[in-house]
Amino acid sequence: MSRIVALDTTDIRFPTSLSLDGSDAMNPDPDYSAAYVIVRTDAEDGVDGHAFVFTIGRGNDVQVAAIDALAGHLVGREIEPLLDDMGGTFRDIIGDSQLRWLGPEKGVMHMAIGAVINALWDIKAKRAGLPLWQLLARMTPEELVDLVDFRYLTNALTRDDALEILRAAEPGRAERERELLATGYPGYTTSPGWLGYSDEKLERLAREAMADGFTQIKLKVGADLDDDIRRFRKAREVCGPDFPIAIDANQRWEVSEAIEWVTALAEFHPAWIEEPTSPDDVLGHAEIARGIAPIRVATGEHAQNRVIFKQLLQAEAISVMQIDAVRVAGVNENIANLLLAAKFGVPVCPHAGGVGLCEAVQHLSMFDFVAVTGTREGRMIEFVDHLHEHFVIPTDIRGGSYMAPTAAGSGMEMKAESIAAYTWTGRHVGV
Repeated sequence: MSRIVALDTTDIRFPTSLSLDGSDAMNPDPDYSAAYVIVRTDAEDGVDGHAFVFTIGRGNDVQVAAIDALAGHLVGREIEPLLDDMGGTFRDIIGDSQLRWLGPEKGVMHMAIGAVINALWDIKAKRAGLPLWQLLARMTPEELVDLVDFRYLTNALTRDDALEILRAAEPGRAERERELLATGYPGYTTSPGWLGYSDEKLERLAREAMADGFTQIKLKVGADLDDDIRRFRKAREVCGPDFPIAIDANQRWEVSEAIEWVTALAEFHPAWIEEPTSPDDVLGHAEIARGIAPIRVATGEHAQNRVIFKQLLQAEAISVMQIDAVRVAGVNENIANLLLAAKFGVPVCPHAGGVGLCEAVQHLSMFDFVAVTGTREGRMIEFVDHLHEHFVIPTDIRGGSYMAPTAAGSGMEMKAESIAAYTWTGRHVGV
C-alpha cells in the first residue's frame, strides 16, 4: 500500500486581460487562472495526480485555500482503497458536515472537492495506462452507477434508470471507441467572438475558423444591442446565411430583457443563446425558452451541482446542456449530469476554453459518446485557442474536431516550467 503524502497547491494566473482574451459582457478583463493541486504519494511508480479549478483572477487565492482545507481528508491515507472505491471516496469528502455547511454542495468548497476528486481520477487513469475517457468507457454499468450520488435525483433519475441507459449503450462500445479514435469529436470555436475584439479581428478569426473546419462559432453579446447587431451582421457576411453561429450573454440580462434582446437578434438565426440570465434562475430560463422559441437556450457552465441540472431539465428550461469539468465536484458528479441529460434526451455541448478546460472536458464528452448516449449527433465541445501550450498533453484539433487523447491520465497536468513561470506573486508574471 502507498499513501498520500501531500496536497501541493499553487496560485497560477495568466495575464489574458492584456489582450482581452476571454472578454465578455460580464467579465470585461479576465486573467485566466488556475487554483492548481498535485496529490502526491509515496508510491514507487512516482505517479501523482494533477487537477485545478479555473478562475478568472482575483479570488484564485481563496480557491487555493479551499483546496488546502481538504488536506486533512487525504494526507496520510492509503491511496489504493480510495482509488478502488471512487464512489465511496466522493461521498466521504462531500459528506464532511462542517465543510458542507459552506455550500451545501456548491461554490468554492464544492469546486475544491472537484479538484481533489479529479486529481485522484488522474492517478487512477495513469495507473491503468489509459486516458480518462477510455478508463470510464470500459467500466461496467454497475461500476459506473456506483460512482454516482443519487441523493436528490431520484424523482428524475434513479439508479435503475441509469443502469438501463448504460446497458443500452453497451453493445456498441468497442465500435464507437474505434470510431472516436479514427475521427474524433466535433468542436466549435468561441475564439472569434470575444467582446473586446475589433470587428476586423472578428471577421478574420471567423474566416479562419471556417477554414480550419469548425462547423459553428460563437459570439459574445449583451453589452450593447446596436454593437451586437453590427457584429452579428458582420459575422453573417463572413460565414453565410446557414452557418451556425451561437451567442452568449454570460448572465447579463433580466428575464424580460433576454427575451427582447434575443428577439432583436433573431433575424440572424442564432444557433442558441447561452447563459441569458442568472445560472440559478431555473424558472427564468424556462420563461426565456418559451419566449424565444424556436431559438434554443443553453446553459450549465455555472450550474453549481447536479440538482440545478435536474431542475433545468425538468422545467424544460434548456435545449442544450453545458457541463464544465471543474465547476461541480469532479468526474463523479459530471457522470450524474451526463446521465440526467441522457434521461431527458437533451444534448450536452460542454463549456471549455479557460485554462485547461478543453483538455479536461473532452474526456467527459468522449465517455458520453462511447458508454452513455452512443451518439455525437447535435453535440460538440467548445474550443478556444489559447493556453494549450502550457499542458503536458494539449488538445489535438484537426479539421474542427477533437482527436481522442491516447496518453494516460485526465489531461489536466500542466508543464512544470509553466507552473513556475505563472505562479502569482502579486503582479503579472511570465511576460
